[in-house]
Amino acid sequence: MTWRSAKRMSPTLRKLLIAAPMALLFTAACWAQTTVIEGDVKGEDGKPLPNAVVKIDRKDIKGNYKTKTDKKGHYFYGGLPIGVYKVTIEVDGQERGNVDNVRSTLSMPAEVPFDLKASAGAAAAGASPEADATRGMTAAQKAEYDKKMKDSSAQMAKNKALNDAFNAGKDALTAKNWDGAIENFQKAGEIDPNQHVVWGNLADAYVALAKTKTGADQQAALDKAAEAYQKALAIKPDDAAYHNNYALALAQGKHVDQAQAELTKAAQLDPTQAGKYYYNLGALLVNTGQNDQAADAFKKAIEIDPNYADAHFQYGIYLMGKATPTPDGKISAPPGTTEEFQKYLQLAPTGPNADAAKAMLESLGSTVQTQFSKQPQKKK
Repeated sequence: MTWRSAKRMSPTLRKLLIAAPMALLFTAACWAQTTVIEGDVKGEDGKPLPNAVVKIDRKDIKGNYKTKTDKKGHYFYGGLPIGVYKVTIEVDGQERGNVDNVRSTLSMPAEVPFDLKASAGAAAAGASPEADATRGMTAAQKAEYDKKMKDSSAQMAKNKALNDAFNAGKDALTAKNWDGAIENFQKAGEIDPNQHVVWGNLADAYVALAKTKTGADQQAALDKAAEAYQKALAIKPDDAAYHNNYALALAQGKHVDQAQAELTKAAQLDPTQAGKYYYNLGALLVNTGQNDQAADAFKKAIEIDPNYADAHFQYGIYLMGKATPTPDGKISAPPGTTEEFQKYLQLAPTGPNADAAKAMLESLGSTVQTQFSKQPQKKK
């Protein structure tokens, strides 16, 4: 910012003003990958079995889940972490069957049905479930059955490869191995290009890599990030977080107009987070020298979320940039400046900008309030 009153300010105040830069708020999405296990359960009478207990035990790490079949004998458990499970069916407290090593997938639910009549008959005859399933089939029916089993096996192999690559990419991200993350997410994208979370995580990895680069190498990584975000948005255009993160990557690459459009879109798509997105827009505009437009964005963030402490502080900083010296050596700031810093201190009395806010108030000759009534904090 251009501080027009800096020549007449004390060295201490000038130092504080310089030490209070805009903090660009990055909100990289944290993609919690989940999946579904479901299936139909038939009783020994061949009819749908309601109220059967289905236990789902994770094998690769600790995790136990439980549900019941509905009146149609169907069970569904969503929100499961991707992993390896054992699914067990219980009737009247007795285990009646289980399927081990069920691999949940990123792209489709794991279907685990139970047929207690067929299982009982197969067990009594010493036959395998597959032999029981094909008994009585014509040659054509058996050929169709074999094809379905082959296709199912191929799909499971594809899903396993996809999940292995994706999980390896996530592990590499956690370890800050950006090159390894990029390699694995690219592999996952080749296996199945229709998974938006793959492209979103690939973009995040490129953004992280860009921070370790300079010059042309940095710009190349940011361009790759933008390309990956575009692919994610092509699949899921209504995801506000993608638009927000895409905008921040564009901003780093100095594509300011596009970044503003993406942040505005994010705010429209997710009004509950619009304050954060407008704050991001304001921070972006400040960092590109567009201070008046930034002020409008911070005011919009405050309008949407009056308890957004950082937005109050940054708008106060903008107003301080309009301050002028008076003939007697004091500082005259626009109306509302004092109130913005007081509001920040009310909302965040021990926040990271608290000392700077107090210094601003003291420079304006305002008493720094030390006791504040507790205000309800709006959850984000």
